[in-house]
Amino acid sequence: MRVAFAGTGAFGVPALRRLAQTYGVLLVITQPDRPAGRGLHLTPPPAKVAAGELGIPVLQPRTINAPVVLQQLRELDLDTLVVAAFGQFLREDVLRLPRLGCVNIHASLLPKYRGAAPVAWAILRGERETGVTTFVLDEGMDTGPLLMQRSVTIGPEETAGELEARLAQVGAELIVETLDGIANGEVVPRPQPAEGTLAPKLHKEDGRIRWEWEAWRIHNLVRGTNPWPGAQTTLRDKPVKVHRTRIVDEEDTRTPPGAILPRRDRLLVGTGKGILEVLELQPAGCRAITGREFTCGYCRIPGVQFS
Repeated sequence: MRVAFAGTGAFGVPALRRLAQTYGVLLVITQPDRPAGRGLHLTPPPAKVAAGELGIPVLQPRTINAPVVLQQLRELDLDTLVVAAFGQFLREDVLRLPRLGCVNIHASLLPKYRGAAPVAWAILRGERETGVTTFVLDEGMDTGPLLMQRSVTIGPEETAGELEARLAQVGAELIVETLDGIANGEVVPRPQPAEGTLAPKLHKEDGRIRWEWEAWRIHNLVRGTNPWPGAQTTLRDKPVKVHRTRIVDEEDTRTPPGAILPRRDRLLVGTGKGILEVLELQPAGCRAITGREFTCGYCRIPGVQFS
């Protein structure tokens, strides 16, 4: 099978490696290098790094829909273009080019969570199950015909980063099953329901903790925004990142929201309903520390609370 791959983020890398091992990948199309880190040095996307390790040619156009890119794809005589966490919309000229169509690997059970951040939104909304879907791309937002799906249980303490890494491995296996199934006629596209839920890109403000919320909702916020954009609160007007939490009590309403309970070895915080234990956090200008380390310092000051 003649396969090319379009992807940018780490989610698609296991699939790229599996496709290269199974079929050979003729070309990797990915986003241009971007400035990253404190020094804003140009950094290659994960898909480019993996392609270099695999010895696969790489193309980094500003848009995959450019005529020059279309011509290069046409010359490859593709059976399929596999797409995973690419970050660009494919227009009709590209979509209809491969004989078997463009097949996308998406980190949700479509039609749930169409969009850029399906893993984060599944956790934010308290889902206990998600999965991976392969489908034929059309010009809509993750609305094309479904091919295969695989369900995955979400762990109660699992972060978005941890879950996405697991789903990436599932996607790597599922895409090979999908392409083999299409080739032998066992997998046939079926229409996707029109109604679905959206998973738009997250912004920094989406990570702000509102302590008046219930404990379970804040816990899901912390998990769903880890690693991006991260859950944030303030302490004495200084920003604090909250990396991990655990629900200790779901019913307490006596402790004021954001108030830190006097404990020597655990960082317990009141919410609108329930008590959260903060397991890991990062005060401004400090490394990430455990809740216990925090209680040995900041919590010795009477009346300190998050806001």
